[in-house]
Amino acid sequence: MSETTELDLRMMRRAIELGHAAAERGDIPVGAVIYRDDEILGEGSNRREIDNDPTAHAEIVAMRAAGAVLGRWRLHDCAMAVTLEPCPMCAGAMVNARLQRVTWGADDAKAGACRSLYEIHADPRLNHRLQGTGGVLAEECVALLQDFFRSRRAT
Repeated sequence: MSETTELDLRMMRRAIELGHAAAERGDIPVGAVIYRDDEILGEGSNRREIDNDPTAHAEIVAMRAAGAVLGRWRLHDCAMAVTLEPCPMCAGAMVNARLQRVTWGADDAKAGACRSLYEIHADPRLNHRLQGTGGVLAEECVALLQDFFRSRRAT
């Protein structure tokens, strides 16, 4: 685990904004930001419903955008802030992208692959490991998800 910085908090707040945008489109409200120093290199929100794409998780969308900006797939000098603990697919993609670190807000007891069910990001059997810190602005991230699902159940 690494220490959460003011920059991490600022990027998580942006990820929360992106999560709200996903909710407005009817997608599960998850947002992700890839950054290096103060520069946002890629950002995304869940697009599975709008794109009919099971891989269109916020983390994947953000990593693709950052790779396009940098002109490379290796994100070794970048960090990610994401509102929900990454799933196995996304955690694996972060390892493959050689991401430096990830911070997430809400833990995911059903699919979390950085603390809750697995620790893919830190597995010593893999060729790359990245730092991970969970619980960053967790209350706001949990509320974002709870509000979304509460409104879906009400309709």
